[in-house]
Amino acid sequence: MPDPLVLTWDDLDRLVAVLADEAGRDYDLVLAITRGGLVPAGMLAYRLDLREILVAGVEFYRSEGGTHPEPRVLHFPDATLLAGKRILVVDEVWETGETMSEVLARVRATGARPVSAVLHYKPGRSRVAGRPDHYAAIVEGWVTYPYKAGG
Repeated sequence: MPDPLVLTWDDLDRLVAVLADEAGRDYDLVLAITRGGLVPAGMLAYRLDLREILVAGVEFYRSEGGTHPEPRVLHFPDATLLAGKRILVVDEVWETGETMSEVLARVRATGARPVSAVLHYKPGRSRVAGRPDHYAAIVEGWVTYPYKAGG
């Protein structure tokens, strides 16, 4: 297993810059997946000059370790806020891909056009078909982001 990657705020800023260049600017709004996607989504919104940020509360990884059988959607924006829009869906990492896949399916069900964006993509751990539309870097090991408690 690779050594854990510990990011600084400067590292995070560089990754967000890469992701912004990769993702482009053709979006109506940003949808942040909690909790990990909140900070990158806000940083991306500044770089892409997007002022509307919505939040999808999703829990897959348990605080005590392990995962739930499937992602648990705790709250989600009303369909009227999403319908017909091109939405940049942001999370920190695509590990199994299950959280992002669940959110993308829900966004599509509203009639919106979602595009996925993550800081880190872990292709060796993904358990879903496909991959993120945009990512800043590929990693395999654990990543500690500077905004995490105790990080």
